[in-house]
Amino acid sequence: MRFIFLMWGFVVAACSPRYALVKELKRTELELKDHTGFALYDPERKKFLMEFQSDRYFTPASNTKIFTFYASLKLLGDSTISLKYIQRNDSLIFWGMGDPAFLNPDTYSNGKPLEFLQSQPGKLYFSASNFQTESLGPGWAWDDYSYAYSAERSPLPLYGNLISIKRDSSTFRINPPRFFEHFTEATESREYETVERELDNNRLTYFPGKLNGSEWKVPVRYSSDLVVDLLSDTLKRTVEEITWSLPEDAKELQGVPLDSVYRVMMQESDNFIAEQLLMQCAAVVSDTLKPEIAIDHVIKYYLNDLPDKPRWVDGSGLSRYNLFTPRSIVMLWDKIQSEMPQERLFTLLAVGGRNGTIKDWYRNEVPYIFGKTGTLSNNHSLSGYLVTRKGKILIFSMMNNNYLATTTEVRKRMEKVLFTIHEKF
Repeated sequence: MRFIFLMWGFVVAACSPRYALVKELKRTELELKDHTGFALYDPERKKFLMEFQSDRYFTPASNTKIFTFYASLKLLGDSTISLKYIQRNDSLIFWGMGDPAFLNPDTYSNGKPLEFLQSQPGKLYFSASNFQTESLGPGWAWDDYSYAYSAERSPLPLYGNLISIKRDSSTFRINPPRFFEHFTEATESREYETVERELDNNRLTYFPGKLNGSEWKVPVRYSSDLVVDLLSDTLKRTVEEITWSLPEDAKELQGVPLDSVYRVMMQESDNFIAEQLLMQCAAVVSDTLKPEIAIDHVIKYYLNDLPDKPRWVDGSGLSRYNLFTPRSIVMLWDKIQSEMPQERLFTLLAVGGRNGTIKDWYRNEVPYIFGKTGTLSNNHSLSGYLVTRKGKILIFSMMNNNYLATTTEVRKRMEKVLFTIHEKF
């Protein structure tokens, strides 16, 4: 009789959704020759329902933004911090605080910082003394410097730190207009028309070729001189540079509501916003815009109970130095869920079949995936919340590294696994 019960147990286990899913994950690794990690967690029961190599470290790509999001929730208030400033005689001396929304066309703007500077009757002086980091992050691919997703970090970003170029027939429109003086048209052509920026300066060259949208966004090469020039052009008044340390009694000017910025970062996976927010976090716990300060603080005081210590080096996930485990990402989502209402949280995330980076994936009549993707060459992850057919909310993280298949093929297999969970759990 005992033998019959044991055999029946094996049959039930072999037919269970968990067994089938593990089998599918193993098949994915075998056929795609990649590395896959998966964790599924029930936040109500405080229990992992399924794990597959969940203690292994993976390159997270933009899943790093989940950590930046949490840091911002813990350290920032309701709004971005645009400026800090002091009055000295008839002059205003101000420091940028890394506000990613200042004049950014891709985010909500209330015009507050611009109006504040325009309204000052005296002289304006800008100091970049609190910006003590590199404009490009550690582990970023150097040859990405001319792509919009690799915009540089800066203390006072303007226009998302991007130059916008649009071609209409033979006419070019450039914003900010100041960059017209750095723009030239080449006689040689490329396969597709493109605009390229030189590595160490803001000289732009248009190369003709097959039509390719006729619109480009190119990162600005940051310098404090450039910030002063752009601000002077924008404000229609002189702004001068000064080297002053940020005093403790400096006043603070708030910017836009943070949820409007979080939404762009988490749904559209905006790298620039993530990098700037992490510097804002550093400025809260110190007087310096330096991401490492924020990372060390958050790991020490808020993430010291994660299953596996994260290797976290930037805000966006552009760096290949970042390393997280699926089960640590799951527990981070659990922290986030416990600290903010679900109604608010779900409106900030990418939604399967509806918006953001998964608008074309995980489609269902009733959305069941709310989360954050992460993609670099040969790496793709998705982590977040899964709503089952029964209405139960589970937390998951699925990470895929080092594959040579197409990312589309990887996503198809991920979709199969996650939809099975939606249906069977």
